[in-house]
Amino acid sequence: MESSAMGTGNPEGLETQVDDADTLEAGYTQAHRFYEWIGLALAASSLGLAAFQALGYLDAGVLLWLIAAFAGAAFADLLSGLVHWGFDTWGSVDTPNVGQLAIRTFRHHHLDPKAMVHHDFVETNGHNAMLSVAITAPAALVPETIGAGPTVFLFWAGLLVAFTSQLHKWAHMERPPRVARWLQRARLILPADAHRGHHTAPHDGGYCVTTGWLNGLLDGVGFFRGLERMVTAVTGVLPAERERR
Repeated sequence: MESSAMGTGNPEGLETQVDDADTLEAGYTQAHRFYEWIGLALAASSLGLAAFQALGYLDAGVLLWLIAAFAGAAFADLLSGLVHWGFDTWGSVDTPNVGQLAIRTFRHHHLDPKAMVHHDFVETNGHNAMLSVAITAPAALVPETIGAGPTVFLFWAGLLVAFTSQLHKWAHMERPPRVARWLQRARLILPADAHRGHHTAPHDGGYCVTTGWLNGLLDGVGFFRGLERMVTAVTGVLPAERERR
């Protein structure tokens, strides 16, 4: 999401820097969109089957379903934070494989946070849908092996991961759908006021964008700063310069 590139083992950060939101937006290609369509198709199949398998455990009880749903939402929130932090903090649009496919999107969002409000369903959700396939696959394919709790947990986690960008988009909309506003007020999904701080300098917190539940804890203990120090200690690579975001 930042406009600056990270250093690749030197303090100067010599990878190409792209500071123009229009240029970043223009990087959205037909190949990229095709990838998103594939992600949505695979996610629909995997989520549908995982839902069917999870419903087979309705007799496991309300408490199991509530705990699994809560844990799934918390896991999705944590994963959204890790992915968000990773693409905000490391690499550039020139990074092989993920530069144009993913980092470009995050950097564009920081330069123009409202642009995603105008993205259609495919562009908004295609990436996350692809990620959700890996999460829901065990629940869809081997529920008898993993059991009731993990099956229901993975279904909820995969569902929320698939639609994390949609929840993020609603947090940027002036007037999201009524059901989204209700869920935001109930703090069941990311509300706009909880996300606003991430788009205020120095942009070094508030990375979790599914429910936002974990932001206070992770920011309070310096979780992501600790991860950055660890990565730099192991690789010698420096994080992006946040003051330029």
